[in-house]
Amino acid sequence: MRKILILISLLFAGTAMQAQEVKLDTTEMKRPAFFLNDYSLLGIHYGVTLVNTSFNPIRDTEFFLEPQTFGISYTLYGKMLGYLPYFGVRLGFFYGREGYQFKEDKETKITPTLEGATKVVMKSFDVPLQAIMHYDTEFFKAFASVGPYAGWRWDIHRTGPRVTEGLEDSFKDTDIRRDFGLKGGVGFGIVFDPFEFHIEGQVKWAWSSLYEPDWYSPYYYRFAYPLDIVITAGIHYQLSRRTGRTRKELRKEAYNSIYGNTDSTSR
Repeated sequence: MRKILILISLLFAGTAMQAQEVKLDTTEMKRPAFFLNDYSLLGIHYGVTLVNTSFNPIRDTEFFLEPQTFGISYTLYGKMLGYLPYFGVRLGFFYGREGYQFKEDKETKITPTLEGATKVVMKSFDVPLQAIMHYDTEFFKAFASVGPYAGWRWDIHRTGPRVTEGLEDSFKDTDIRRDFGLKGGVGFGIVFDPFEFHIEGQVKWAWSSLYEPDWYSPYYYRFAYPLDIVITAGIHYQLSRRTGRTRKELRKEAYNSIYGNTDSTSR
């Protein structure tokens, strides 16, 4: 009887050890083949801006192309609730253009003017802080972004047949140079770790008028809000690992290989 009890005990111990080995193996293999880490990017953008402005009272304007748009950005991707890898935040600094160009009336053949100018181009910079939603595969990503921005209009050039003398390259006292509003859009990226190449289109909607609303009359307010389309291409460098084991995990594995698995022994 004693021999039978000893044999049953050995069989039970062997089964328990085998189950523990299987548990350890599945723990090591629980990470899928493509696992997106929390990671960050540093990017350089260059592109073009389709410049326009919305007037109230309405004036007929048209988009025109300004090619000198560039900026830098820092992007941080992180998991919501610890396991949803679809979110991030981006802080940027961008240089571009704002302004307007009036259209010729088809019936009268007359082009409207403002201060004698038919076209105005302003240099500006803006600092957007945007929330990002993204979806990643091994070599591709799609994303959307939206958030507020603050900026400054720091240079102006007016052109037209009757530009007011002295205003060709200067702001009026009633012009508003501070800029703020909403900026958002969509894009996609091609990924070759540690670099990512992004194409993005955004709408930049200013909530700060180009001039004080009572500049012309204290009784009838007038507004002009820039509304631009910004298209950029960018190259981004991954500041931390996008996939695979992170430095923290590699250091932990190296420590455990020397000193043993401290997590399992502590329990």
